[in-house]
Amino acid sequence: MPDRVVSQLAVTVLNRALAQPLREGELDFLRGRGVTIRVTDAGLAMHLGLDRRGRLVARRYPAGDLLIEASVYDFLVLVGQQEDPDTLVFQRRLVMQGDTELGLEVKNFLDGLDVEALGLYRQLAPLLRRLLPVYRRAFS
Repeated sequence: MPDRVVSQLAVTVLNRALAQPLREGELDFLRGRGVTIRVTDAGLAMHLGLDRRGRLVARRYPAGDLLIEASVYDFLVLVGQQEDPDTLVFQRRLVMQGDTELGLEVKNFLDGLDVEALGLYRQLAPLLRRLLPVYRRAFS
């Protein structure tokens, strides 16, 4: 699947899931900067930025400011709050390269995010709890 399609799908979901933090300006640190999220074993990459209205947008080309990469499984355990991001970084399962300050801002935002308050998370959490053990057995 082309990066542009993946990026557009990602921003559609993220703009909905992160509507309140976006309205409150919690992601304003992304203004004028770009983040590429790469899912290594799936061959997917999302290139994201923030527009003037404070909404996440898909970028056409890779963002040069920050690269975040991990496997499908590691992103799933991160989203499912099964593993701490610091643990994944120290085990080199989650890689962040580029602008160190931006990386810390992204990490701090994610650390402070109440994912359980997000409607999308409440819908995904039961699925993740069932999917992760199956994925671990099949691909580990």
